[in-house]
Amino acid sequence: MAIIIDPIADMFVRMKNAISRKYYEVTLPHSAKKVKILEIFKKEGYISDFEVLTNEKSTFKEIKITLKYKGMNQNQSAISGIKRVSKPGLKVYSSSEKLPRVLSGFGTAIISTSKGLLTDKEARKANVGGEVIAFIW
Repeated sequence: MAIIIDPIADMFVRMKNAISRKYYEVTLPHSAKKVKILEIFKKEGYISDFEVLTNEKSTFKEIKITLKYKGMNQNQSAISGIKRVSKPGLKVYSSSEKLPRVLSGFGTAIISTSKGLLTDKEARKANVGGEVIAFIW
């Protein structure tokens, strides 16, 4: 088993690869932070659903993500792009006044604040800044 340095970036890459192959589901290792990010994705309408799977034979949990497609033939992904902003080697922080806007407000920035993981809109409303985790559009 390979050691994953950045599990959030690994999740994004797995999702991008699944979207490029038009898969409807993708499975990845579980972490609490990934679950919080996926809750935001679901709330914002980027994925259909996700569930945490527990295997009785193994102690490891997994997350199964159901990707969302739209369009006439259900062939266009709801996710156009995902970008990891703050990385393990370079953390990116932003104050509440300077929170980034993704595609002039059409995308979503995920911010890790003292109040938990929030979207950029929620962080502005709560007047809190924090670490900019990712952009999704």
